Order: sequence, then structure tokens, then C-alpha cells
Amino acid sequence: MTDTATSTPEAVTPQQLPRTQKVGRVVSNKMEKSVLVAVDYVRRHPIYHKRITRTSKFMAHDDQNRCKEGDIVRIEETRPMSKNKRWIVREIIEGAPEA
Repeated sequence: MTDTATSTPEAVTPQQLPRTQKVGRVVSNKMEKSVLVAVDYVRRHPIYHKRITRTSKFMAHDDQNRCKEGDIVRIEETRPMSKNKRWIVREIIEGAPEA
């Protein structure tokens, strides 16, 4: 006879969902440790079925101020860091073209 109340259960951890990641272009880096990233997405018009490109802008945390305007970056969802900042820059995929 086994007593389940006295046996130690295995560590039960809730299954965490992977955090959302997006790829976008840096449009502003004028702040300290923050960048503004524009993410484009394409939708179909519900009636005319034409492709419509929309842009969403996200404030992201850039701890080392490495991003420049025009860089293509990958951002990831994170805890709220300020009033508008809920994303963090994970990597710079492509640098901005030199002028």
C-alpha cells in the first residue's frame, strides 16, 4: 500500500509558451537604451482581396545602444520595462546600409 500524501511529488512547472518574436526595421534610436522598431505585415482586403501593407511600431529595449537607424532587428516580447516598452532587442540581423 502506497501513501501518496507523504510521497514527494515531482516538481510541477507550468508549461511556458514561447515568447513572441518579430522582425522589423529600426526607425528611431534617439533615446537612451531604447529604439523604435517598425514591423510591416500584409493583409488581404476583406472585399477587394488586394494586398494591404500595414506597419506597427514597437518600443524596444537596446541595453548597449548598438542599433542604428535602418538596422533590421529581431525583437522579443518581455516584461514591461517602462510605460511603452514591452519588447527587447534580441539580435541585429542586418546592419544599415552605409551612406
